[in-house]
Amino acid sequence: MNLNRKEIVSRHNPVLTKPEPLAPLSIGNGRFGFSVDATGLQTFYDDYETPLGTQSNWGWHYTGGRGVYSEKDIAYQTYETYGRKVGYPMKPEDKAEAYHWLRQNPHRLQLGRIAFRLLREDGSEARLSELERLRQELDLWTGIVRSEFVFDGRPVDVVTSCHGEQDAVGVRVSSPLIAENRLQLFVRFPAPDMTNTAWAKSVFPDWGNDDRHRTEADAETATSVVLRRTMDDDGYRVRLEWTAGALERTGAHEFTLRGATGADRLECTIGFAPGDPARTSAAEAESSSAERWSTFWESGGAVDLSGSADERARELERRVVLSQYLTAIHSAGTMPPQETGLMYNSWFGKMHLEMHWWHAAHFPLWGRASLLKNSMDWYNSILPLAKELAASQGYEGARWPKMVGFDGAQSPSPVAPGLIWQQPHPMTLAELIYRVEPDRKTLERYADLVFQSADFMVSYAHWNEERKSFDLGPPLIPAQECHSLHESMNPPYEVEYWKYGLEIALRWAERLQVRANPAWAKVAGAMAPLPQRNGVYLAHERCPDTFTLKNRDHPSMVGALGLLPGTLVDKDVMRNTLRKVQTDWQWESAWGWDFPMCAMTAARLGDAETAVDFLLMEATKNTYLSNGHNYQRPGLTAYLPGNGGLLTAVAMMACGWDGAETGGDCPGFPRNGRWSVRWEGLHPIL
Repeated sequence: MNLNRKEIVSRHNPVLTKPEPLAPLSIGNGRFGFSVDATGLQTFYDDYETPLGTQSNWGWHYTGGRGVYSEKDIAYQTYETYGRKVGYPMKPEDKAEAYHWLRQNPHRLQLGRIAFRLLREDGSEARLSELERLRQELDLWTGIVRSEFVFDGRPVDVVTSCHGEQDAVGVRVSSPLIAENRLQLFVRFPAPDMTNTAWAKSVFPDWGNDDRHRTEADAETATSVVLRRTMDDDGYRVRLEWTAGALERTGAHEFTLRGATGADRLECTIGFAPGDPARTSAAEAESSSAERWSTFWESGGAVDLSGSADERARELERRVVLSQYLTAIHSAGTMPPQETGLMYNSWFGKMHLEMHWWHAAHFPLWGRASLLKNSMDWYNSILPLAKELAASQGYEGARWPKMVGFDGAQSPSPVAPGLIWQQPHPMTLAELIYRVEPDRKTLERYADLVFQSADFMVSYAHWNEERKSFDLGPPLIPAQECHSLHESMNPPYEVEYWKYGLEIALRWAERLQVRANPAWAKVAGAMAPLPQRNGVYLAHERCPDTFTLKNRDHPSMVGALGLLPGTLVDKDVMRNTLRKVQTDWQWESAWGWDFPMCAMTAARLGDAETAVDFLLMEATKNTYLSNGHNYQRPGLTAYLPGNGGLLTAVAMMACGWDGAETGGDCPGFPRNGRWSVRWEGLHPIL
């Protein structure tokens, strides 16, 4: 099947005819992201509810310098763990300063604001509401944004691009306002500090505190300058290049570019790097962007729903196309992404490793395993820290933390240290890569993290002599985080995932022809039964009534079948559970990935109608904005796990899974004559 990929992609180009403060467009290359307002830059920064970010994989900062505090500076809370005490860095009562510093550091940097200064005839600055005849389009096939508008009777045309290989923004603008010196371009740098202990109030950078950082100009020429940025022990550099005009310093951390006398065009690039940024032009940035994105779209998987009669099909296809674009920018870097990607800081810019599967499991399913491999090597780099964490708690192997910066050190939290469902993620992600690249090189690349993960898992599981099975917890907090650390025991998803992860380790040992740890098979073969009552699965064994007392947050019990093959699952019980979740769950409390999770469960149960209903359920947390981002709530207007989960579910529903009765013939889509699903380049899920 040869799908017209350019037609599929281009019919979903976002086209905005008015400012959309919740839904700024973004460009990027997987390592660097830049989001824009209606002008094609970040001109009306304060008018946007979603922060306009300029972020990278490499740009991080420690407030006051590195090592101001360490985990030794906070009191660990100890929890009874089958006859011994195990410490967790939960929230201490009397170590608030150290606690908040460790949660906030290192944090991801807002590298700078690139904006226009639009001036009225009297020299005062324009308001967003004064822009007329606005039209802005993101060409998904090239990754380039074109913005057109009229201000004060003068037209403005802006082309914005991101270089495919360099962390550089290209800008071309034409307008009579340039010759009148009423359209200028400026770059401004914020202070690096995190000053608010609640992350939702720290998403907007600090544009004051000029004395907390330095911006110095080096290597100046008539058409270029390198700016050296310094904050505490950290820093980076910014290169500005322009074809004509003059740059001047207009503030402690601001530089303004004005066009040449009488010129109605302005062209420049702004590049960011830990060292000296490479030189490039706006034309080179556009060409590089177009090459990168056309190559992206022409490779990997594609899905065409245009022949469907179901009125929801076009919206699903839109979400699929835009989610591919967004995850390629925001979730394909050299380390797991934060939940808002490279848009702006959520949870101080740190990664949530339990979300990595949701961000990136779809890449190999869509034939783009290389984009997942970018971040998988990061696990190998922090493996020593993960082994230290396990040993500090008396366990073997490597325990993966939950909330981390680039350095891999776990963050203290009332919840994060108690989660365990991130533990099998690197194993499953490695297995997905192997399924599409089944060679010894893949096995050797990830074998250590697979085996060390398994060693922790068997060390963590506790033998229940009375039941003759292995228990998980307490202490633990399930994926449904509203349960107590010291009470939760044997949550269904985690129990099933423990078994599945250990079976992956056994397969890898067999493939590599090395001796497996005998405990892997022993524990995998005797995991605790999945807890149920009244014909439905419980959140965990000690939860008296999930659907009356705790029917909020993630309905993670359904993840035991859907994300996973569910070899411990009774399908009739899971079918009852899913129906109960569909009708009784507090969906306003759910999260974006819960909807594709339930869709995958429905698909494996053979209920394709319900699978589609879950994917497209009308709920606040299942909203996909005009820019394609999965909206959750004020302050969290971009949520990449939802986008990644959607792509995983659609690939599964189209291409199938191991053991699907209809093989790769769209087993997860309804066979009611209203869905036409044409696809190519997809791979089945495990």
